[in-house]
Amino acid sequence: MTTAAPERGRTETSAPETATAVSPTVRQTTRRAVPWLILAAIAVAVAVFGILLTGGRADQGTPLDAKNPAPGGAKAVAQVLRSHGVDVRTADTLKAAQDAAADDATVLVYDPDGNLTADHYRALATDGLTLVLVEPDFQALRTVAPEVAAAGSPGGPVRAGCDVPAAERAERIDPRAVSDQSAGYPGTFRVSGDDDAACFTDRDGRASLVRTTFDDSTVYLLGSSSVLTNEGVERLGNAALALNLLGSHRTLVWYLPSVDDRPVTGPPDIAALTPGWVTPVMLLLGAVFVAAAVWRGRRFGPLVVEKLPVVVRAGETREGRARLYQRSSARLRAADALRIGSIGRLAATAGLPSTATTPEVADAVAALTRRDRGGVHDLLLGRIPRTDRDLIALSDDLAELERAARAAVTPASGPTGRMDE
Repeated sequence: MTTAAPERGRTETSAPETATAVSPTVRQTTRRAVPWLILAAIAVAVAVFGILLTGGRADQGTPLDAKNPAPGGAKAVAQVLRSHGVDVRTADTLKAAQDAAADDATVLVYDPDGNLTADHYRALATDGLTLVLVEPDFQALRTVAPEVAAAGSPGGPVRAGCDVPAAERAERIDPRAVSDQSAGYPGTFRVSGDDDAACFTDRDGRASLVRTTFDDSTVYLLGSSSVLTNEGVERLGNAALALNLLGSHRTLVWYLPSVDDRPVTGPPDIAALTPGWVTPVMLLLGAVFVAAAVWRGRRFGPLVVEKLPVVVRAGETREGRARLYQRSSARLRAADALRIGSIGRLAATAGLPSTATTPEVADAVAALTRRDRGGVHDLLLGRIPRTDRDLIALSDDLAELERAARAAVTPASGPTGRMDE
């Protein structure tokens, strides 16, 4: 199917059609809404799956963190200690804890992931500080208090029953976990040494707080982190125990070990295996390469200023458009462009006005050249080029038709070169 060249000066009108307003039906509306309903169902499924994975609980932050206001955090205790003049400093590495601890300081250590080793505990104790180990694991007990062993979860509220000042002021505490969202796993201790003080002992002889010594430091073993958390500090004498145990010195280092404290194990990396002279040589080679690039690099000349606008010849534009048509195989569009140009020139040759239509131009040209009207109409409107050869043939026929039309309206020249009168 071809697109005919636009007729000159004629506007075709058709009978007015009556527009009918059609409202979308319920079925059409439902079909359009199906993709959105599917997306909504996927979103609901993802939300439900996330709730099931998290157990319906939001992020509770870092357990027993001095900056965490969640139930499992310890921001309340830290703020009260600051209001009483205690300098609370947080640390997450051993070096940071040692740098923050002064001669008169208490270091709270809560390491539920077991990041610290025996050497780490010895490094903390050599400074003569007061250590408060919250829920210490087997490694910590074996290093710091070998005569103290873990004895299971606490049973309920217990009284002090010892001469430790912080325990005496608290009188009675509740070391149990407040809820399932509580931080850590509360525990108790069994003491076999005579030099260790066991506090808050239940009927089975299990203590929730033990005072012992390690090297030059006084160490307190607190079996339940719930005594210090925001949700458990207000029960019974938990707040009194927390404030007196952690506020006995001017500085409190709140140390929560991280993975940075874990010892690095494994094979040495490439830096450790590389000789020391490799790095300087590589730097020297890099400097030589840069110097050679600058020395032998291409130097650009001055910028060339070109005046605008740039004049492009019509022939170049025509050839560029023809190449684009050829590359995209747009033969029909190229044929239409050829026909439009030919129709305009033929109309001017036949003396027709610019408002003449294409059929009028075809009839006039057929009369001038004494050709078949159907053939001229087919050449100007109907023929469809299927191949490049057909398009070239169409172009040649149009050019030949234009030459014939010009020859028909141009008087013949005589032998002397004059125009015949």
